[in-house]
Amino acid sequence: MRDWNRQIIEEFRSNGGKVGGPFAGAPLLLLTTTGARSGMARTTPVMYLPDGERLIIFASKAGASTNPDWYHNLMAHPQATVEVGSETFEVTASEVTGEQRDQLYARQAALYPGFADYQAKTTRRIPVIALQR
Repeated sequence: MRDWNRQIIEEFRSNGGKVGGPFAGAPLLLLTTTGARSGMARTTPVMYLPDGERLIIFASKAGASTNPDWYHNLMAHPQATVEVGSETFEVTASEVTGEQRDQLYARQAALYPGFADYQAKTTRRIPVIALQR
């Protein structure tokens, strides 16, 4: 998985935020978090949903039974760096809950049905995170 992510990150940075393969045409950002235990910077490609001034990301981990590492990192250290296209900026992460979470997740699943499949594959409620400049 790390090699796959590394290849996507390299392609993203080499092509102004555009990648091919399964993410071709999808809104993709690079999220750099601080490791919850290690304190080291960790960069992960993540699909996002634009929502006004916010970028919404989904801790789906393709429907796995556990949350992705980046989610734990953001909960421990909510300050992060985002790369969108050729722009890099700082954000603060906060978890979205309740009805607003459900509406945002439904919007993402309508645009990208794989997200509905991810939720169906797991018993956990997939966290929704807002990234705000």
